[in-house]
Amino acid sequence: MPTAPQTTDELYEALQANQRRPYGRTRTVTAEELVDAAERFEETLPLVRALLELQEAYTYGSEPRKSPVAFARLLTLFDEQPDVFDENLRHLVFWRFKWVAAALRALPEIPLTSLRQWLTEMRERYEKAGLGLQPYYGQAYRLAAHVGEDEALAFELWAGRTRTRLSDCEACEIGERALYHLAAGDDERALGTWEPVLAGKESCQEEPARSIAHALLPLLRAGHTDRARELHLAGYRGCRRNPSMSGEVGRHLEFCALTGNEARGLELLAENRNLFDEVDSPLELLDFLTGVEVLLRRVEQLGHGELPAAGFPGRNWTVSGLRAEVHGRADDLAARFDARNGTTAHTERRSTRLDRAPLLEALELTLRTRHLDEVVPGAPVVAPAARTAPDLSEPLPELIARARALDERGHPDARACWTELRTRVTARGYTHPDDPAVGPLARLRADLLADEASRLGERDDFTGATALYEEAAGLYDDAGTPAHAALARAHALLATAETPPRTSAPAGSGTTPQGPADGPDDTPAEVAALTAAHAAMVRLHAESPGLAPYQEARLLRLRATALALRLQASGSDGHVAAVLDEVGLLHDFATRHDVTGQIAGALILRASTFALSGDLPAAVAETDALLDRLNAHGPAWHLPRALGLRARLRLGAQDAEGAHADLGEALRLAADWPADAVDTARLHGDLAEACLRLGRPDEALRHLTRSAELNLRRGDRFDAYCAYSNAATLSLDLGRVEDCIALLDSLLAEPDVAAGEPNDRLVAQLRLTRARALRAGEDLKAATAEFLALAAESAGWDDDPGSHAVIAAETAVLLAEADEFDRAREAADQALAAHARDPRHEALSNCLRELARLQARQQGADGLAGALAFLADAGRVADGARTAGYEAHGRSLDSALAYEYGRVHAYADAYEEALAALEKALALLGEPGPDSDRAGEWAECVRFAAAMEGIYLERPAPALARLDAAVSRLTALGHTDETEPLTSLADRLRDEE
Repeated sequence: MPTAPQTTDELYEALQANQRRPYGRTRTVTAEELVDAAERFEETLPLVRALLELQEAYTYGSEPRKSPVAFARLLTLFDEQPDVFDENLRHLVFWRFKWVAAALRALPEIPLTSLRQWLTEMRERYEKAGLGLQPYYGQAYRLAAHVGEDEALAFELWAGRTRTRLSDCEACEIGERALYHLAAGDDERALGTWEPVLAGKESCQEEPARSIAHALLPLLRAGHTDRARELHLAGYRGCRRNPSMSGEVGRHLEFCALTGNEARGLELLAENRNLFDEVDSPLELLDFLTGVEVLLRRVEQLGHGELPAAGFPGRNWTVSGLRAEVHGRADDLAARFDARNGTTAHTERRSTRLDRAPLLEALELTLRTRHLDEVVPGAPVVAPAARTAPDLSEPLPELIARARALDERGHPDARACWTELRTRVTARGYTHPDDPAVGPLARLRADLLADEASRLGERDDFTGATALYEEAAGLYDDAGTPAHAALARAHALLATAETPPRTSAPAGSGTTPQGPADGPDDTPAEVAALTAAHAAMVRLHAESPGLAPYQEARLLRLRATALALRLQASGSDGHVAAVLDEVGLLHDFATRHDVTGQIAGALILRASTFALSGDLPAAVAETDALLDRLNAHGPAWHLPRALGLRARLRLGAQDAEGAHADLGEALRLAADWPADAVDTARLHGDLAEACLRLGRPDEALRHLTRSAELNLRRGDRFDAYCAYSNAATLSLDLGRVEDCIALLDSLLAEPDVAAGEPNDRLVAQLRLTRARALRAGEDLKAATAEFLALAAESAGWDDDPGSHAVIAAETAVLLAEADEFDRAREAADQALAAHARDPRHEALSNCLRELARLQARQQGADGLAGALAFLADAGRVADGARTAGYEAHGRSLDSALAYEYGRVHAYADAYEEALAALEKALALLGEPGPDSDRAGEWAECVRFAAAMEGIYLERPAPALARLDAAVSRLTALGHTDETEPLTSLADRLRDEE
């Protein structure tokens, strides 16, 4: 705390500010400092309030040893100066007897007699104060359940009594009753008791998160797997990283371990590594560590004890090492509690949890299913076997010969051979064969470098690919194979041209991102680079005699590819002919020499060129011819790509059904080949788009996540995160809020994402989608915090002010929902300033109208001026959109604005002004037609205007005339659903006449 409060008002303000902080060390330390400050005042009341805040910080910060000390000071003040305590403070004192009872139970060093003495004092004080004893019996039951003796009697003495003002909330008591039935082995009765809490009908600060954690396994045993999955996602978010709910975190880890989600369990354990250090409650720690051990034992049983695991601070842990440490500590804690209590209850309960067998082999918990093989950061992910891999056990000379022969044909199995050869060559003690057919070691190393460079190029790492190709060329020269060297240099030329210029400054550099530098004749840098690369390849081709047909065909393919990429970059019709000419050379040469792979390559390039030039009929005809040839002559591994190309053309022609069929067939054929070779990830991504166009969002979601998984397997993390980002957005659109949040939490926890490495804007998009999901999930506090952070960061995006405009506008709405209209106004002004530089007409208009509605609804007439100011801004946005010729995707900005003027004036009791605004909205909308998609909006305007007229302005006759005419109009047009609210209002008006 920078400066100690000098007055009681400053102290109370500091206490309120501290209460807004999350529980944890910062809040606790501040509360301790505020108690010190309160002791300097002569009045007692500031100290009372500071002690209450301190005890709360200790209790919910999982520091049970300190909570009773703070309460003892409070109780002394209560006894010595009772007049200081008003009715509310008196209620808090008696309430917190329960907190102390819980704190003492959590400390095994406190004798059982001391626990019972405290309960006796609680009873005596309640009786002396004339308070009901149900809360006392509740604490007596909790002690009996903790000890493991006489639970049934204690339960009946508590549960049968009438609740009082000092009883725990309904949600907490429901949770305790359910746990009693669960301990008795009655899952069905426990779940029935829990239902109001699990369904969200009863809640409090700790519920339903606490009950959810305990209900997960009973739900699984009862066969309610889908509900268990949903509640796991929602409940975990309510307790993660919270020291006072560490036991519940342990239950979620246990749930993961028993449902085949061990990798997710390790991920959640890493997210909660703070609990190893911050949980000071031995009872909470025992519950947490037991859940951790269930997870670690399961991982170890599956043969992954060497995996890294997050654990106690001060050293790095493996799963096996941490499990042994956790086992010893948890066993010791259970033994200490049992020794204090004189029973074996805690040891037995712990053994029951540890001995529990998995309940399901596999339950898909999140959109991002992970396996233990994927846990090691940076480790290659093992893809599931979808096809029979080639036999690579042959002797080295034969394997080298096979790899080269397959590579000449462009066969996908060549890559597996090169991988095996790389393993053998880099092994200790490798001896290169002395075989003229194999050639020198330099050539084999060059082959391996060229293969590695090709992989880097597929992942868009063109800088790395260039370096490896150039190194390979040098080795080929050393090996006396100039033709191979020429081909490697041609690849290097293309990779160099594809290397993007530096387009943004490093984060925090304070410089403005710059685009690629254009050439002296204003030719874009990328186009100029590809033109130069093509010219260099032509010269290289002319200077490289002795190329084998497959090598010459490959070089011609590189030349054509350079020109095709130039066309893609420029979009210039003037570049089309050059591509087609080069493709013609490739096709003629490959046909003369029967290089079947390059014949197919030429046809693919020709079809793609027609597509890029906008000639879709020609592109489709070429693709159909290509598919006919591939089916007749092969090579078969080109079929999935060709079908994918035709599918994309069909999507462009709005033939989603045809595209869906092509992509389904492409994926069926792709199963016969390595995923990298046929770009299965892209096929899934394209199929997701086809599914969306066909109105099959759930199917699209599956293909998006599959595309992301495949991209991760081949090391293309950027494309993987983009696919996952799209999946998160789609899941949010589908209302699967917890799925969305869980997926994004998993992605944002990745080390490279946390560091912003893939792309800072991509990471920002992930965070933005998560913030929107938090808002949709009604976690407004967390959503607002994230939006504020994103708004502050995006304010520096000089190259993208439009995105800042949208983020700042959404931030303003969240602040308004929290009644912080001054801050909302500031955020809206930021959004408008950014909008002026890069317009976002519809998003800004929507947010400004929402801000006006919120302020008028929450402040009535007092908020009218502020609401009208927001609407005036929305009017200027609409004017700008009209001037720019912008057409809104949703409601007309003008009619929506007029409607909002009506609603804002209605909230402020300005009914005549409201009616006039609604009349304007109706005029802007115009009469609906038979196919009008505005019928619903028009009907709502009529209903609202009639309500103003008939109810608030007490003019029922014109209101009824308006309604009857509208109902007749809509009925005649066939919009019967839209008439129901109108007829309902008309009936009400007639009843009131």
